[in-house]
Amino acid sequence: MEERALSSRLLPDPEGSGISCVRARETARAVLARLHLPQTGVDDVVTVVSELISNAERHAGGATAFTITARPGFVTVEVSDRTARLPELQTWPPRHPGGFGWRLVHDVADTVTVRADDGGGKTVSATFTDKQLRAEGR
Repeated sequence: MEERALSSRLLPDPEGSGISCVRARETARAVLARLHLPQTGVDDVVTVVSELISNAERHAGGATAFTITARPGFVTVEVSDRTARLPELQTWPPRHPGGFGWRLVHDVADTVTVRADDGGGKTVSATFTDKQLRAEGR
């Protein structure tokens, strides 16, 4: 029997409140719960979800979509936003808060890609391998 993908997608609510980190994390946890991952794997994905949604809000006019997809062997989270401006790794000034989220996303996810969307926005994708999410002693 072929394994199927698990997927969930959020769009901003019609009142214009956008996609909150809370809603995106809850959605991610609901999909991940069906995979029976160790808590460290769940925490890694949820951390990246928080960073991507926060970065979209802070730097790109807000998230226009959030999708999490689990297929045999990997989990991918995608956050679309309103600007085509590419994220940049920042030097981390030790005395100033922030500036480390994009680096964290790259450090935690197995692969990170950015693609331009029609209409001027972009979608950031972070993929985690099953092996990475189930690793012991991380």
